[in-house]
This record gives sequence, C-alpha cells and structure tokens, in this order.
Amino acid sequence: MPAVVQLPAGKTLTVRTAADAFLDSLDNPNTLRSYGIGVGKTAERLGVTRPLASVADDEIGETLELLWGTSAVNTWNARRASVLSWLGWCAERGYDGPAVPAWVKRLTPPDSETPARSKLAVDRLIARRDVHLREKTLWRMLFETVARAEEILGVNIEELDLAGRRAPVKAKGARPRTRRRGAPRAEFVLEPVYWDAGTARLLPRLIKGRTRGPVFVTHRRPGPDKVLSSRDVCPDTGLVRLSYGQARALLDAHTAIGGVPGTGWDLHEYRHSGLTHLGEAGASLPMLMAKSRHKKPENVRRYFHPSVEAIAEVTSLLAPGDSRR
Repeated sequence: MPAVVQLPAGKTLTVRTAADAFLDSLDNPNTLRSYGIGVGKTAERLGVTRPLASVADDEIGETLELLWGTSAVNTWNARRASVLSWLGWCAERGYDGPAVPAWVKRLTPPDSETPARSKLAVDRLIARRDVHLREKTLWRMLFETVARAEEILGVNIEELDLAGRRAPVKAKGARPRTRRRGAPRAEFVLEPVYWDAGTARLLPRLIKGRTRGPVFVTHRRPGPDKVLSSRDVCPDTGLVRLSYGQARALLDAHTAIGGVPGTGWDLHEYRHSGLTHLGEAGASLPMLMAKSRHKKPENVRRYFHPSVEAIAEVTSLLAPGDSRR
C-alpha cells in the first residue's frame, strides 16, 4: 500500500504535494497507472515546487496541448480526464488551484479500427490441428459470448452452467455489493454470458473431470516465489489461471503474418466479429446491447462493421419490385 501524503494544514500546497496526494488516494492499480502518467507529466511541466494556487487555468490547457495535442484521440481524452480528476479532487478539499479551461474539450473517439473476422476465418483457425484444445475453446467461447477476454478468463469451473450454456462474469466496471477494499469477486454484481453449440462441444473436453478452479489454466505449475489467490489455482492439478497476456501471445503466435510477432489477431477481435455478424443477421440494437452488456447505444455502434457483401445485400431491397433477384 502506498504511503499516504500528509497535506499541509492550510489551503496552500505545491504542485508536487497535490499530485502525490491525489495519486495516493486511488485504490485501483490500473487507474493509478493511467492517471500517474497524465498527472505526473503535467505536474513536471508546470513546475513541481510551484504553489498550486499560482497556476492559471490556461496554463493547464497549454500544458495538455503541448504534451498530448498531437496524440491519438483516446490518449488525449485519457490524459485530459486524469488532470480533470486531479484538479477536481483538490477543489473538493478546499485547496486553491486551477481548473481545466472550457476550451480544452474532450474529443469524440473515432470508430474502432479493430477488424471483424469472417465466420469462415474463425472456423478455420479453430479447426487447425496445431491449435491446442485450450485455445480452441477460449476462442470459440469469446466469439459466441462476445464477452471481453478478461471476463471469460476469469470464470471458474464451478460457475459454469453447462446445461444452460451460460456463466456469470465480473464485467468491466462491475458494481460492488460492498464498499470494502479488496472485495472478492463474489461481492460484485455479476452478469451472465451465453454460448452456443461450438463452445458446448469443447468445454466438457477441456475441463475433463475437473470440478473446481479456473476453466483456462497454464500447462506448467507456477514457481515457488509466485503469490497467487486460491481462486486462481486449480486445487486438483496445481495449475494456475491463464493470464490475458499469455492468451494474447498465443493467439498472436497462431495468426502472425509471416511469423512476425505482433502482426496477428487480437483477442478483442472476437467480440467485434461476433457483434458484427449478429448485426448482419438482423439482430436489433436493443438485442445487441443485451448480448454485449453495453449500456450506451453509441458504444455498440462502434463494434458493428458490416461487410461489403452485407451492405450490397441490403441495398438490393431498394431495387424495383420486378428486378430484385
């Protein structure tokens, strides 16, 4: 746990003290990692020994523009959000300081560039003889559930409803049932994901008599120095949960162009692809939202990339009645 920075008794503090105190207040390590970049670099640019109250609003905007004005839209939005949260946190506690000026606006993210793979390409990859059963099952499950890879990798065998072809997952941004720090998975609101026949055929072969522990495990036991949660270890085999990084590397190795690392498919492409094919098949926007568990329609639309064939087919509906084929 990071050391808590002691704030001064008055209402004046330096840029560094304000930045350190804000970052120390963050519980989520992923948020800390992301915000640490935006807040840390901004503080350095402003001058860490300056009183925060001496910084003008426009200085904040100019610093953001200088550091990330030419970055990708998502990077700009993330860095702006981190500084916005930092300065808002200081203001809530009564410390004098600047604000992010109104002219420093959040940008609209572009449509996702993640490709949608054809069902034929997905089927061919999973059918390859050199692909292990574990990867076959994971990829098929990702495609049929259109779930995030972290969600599926986090499922345990005892949570599978094989007959109902469903399982509860801890979704991105899941609501906690308790405010206790370090709450276990069971203390979050879980959401069901559903699969179909392809996954249903592979899952029993993969778990093969195991009744507890992670569905997807490594092929080797961890080293003696590795600290793991009991939930992440199979009590029968001692094998540990397959990580996102390992799963991503395996997919890349099987799909890399010319064997060049980093040129293969990404795990998230299965989610994009599944939603695209459901949309092409006529699934409504509310149904796509229910399947993907998105809360905003615009987030679903970013995933839907109909093929040229699908667009050509729907265009035929506009042809004269006597010329449609």
